[in-house]
Amino acid sequence: MDDVKSTSGYTFSLGLGIFSWTSKKQDNVAQSSAEAEYVAAATTASQAIWLRRIFEDMGEKYNQATKILCDSKSAIAMAKNPVFHSRTKHIAIKYHFLREAEANKEIELEYCRTEEQLADIFTKALPKARFELLRSMIGVTRTCIKEE
Repeated sequence: MDDVKSTSGYTFSLGLGIFSWTSKKQDNVAQSSAEAEYVAAATTASQAIWLRRIFEDMGEKYNQATKILCDSKSAIAMAKNPVFHSRTKHIAIKYHFLREAEANKEIELEYCRTEEQLADIFTKALPKARFELLRSMIGVTRTCIKEE
């Protein structure tokens, strides 16, 4: 059933392997695609900060911001520029920590073209060729085991 809620997704990789991913319907109906992307970026930032803290507990401290690739220039602009406040008043306050995380250099939102967005495999219905390409890009391979 189509409930008009957007699906958010992310992947985190270390080296060549993905070790954390998700695909989840957003809690609320977004009023724009920019809002849906902003909420997705905030959810991803929250996970990134949590992962940074886990790595710190294991003795691996990162001095650089964690790069988060986002395919929405509008969502990036909202996070980087508080002047957009009048346009983002309707977004729940809990998602605005994204601005603070960006300002504190914990995360860095970076634009990536939709064609390069790996998380699409978790959030969109894709043509077979696109699905197979993204599947190989995240390191999942198809193997057939012959039964004996």
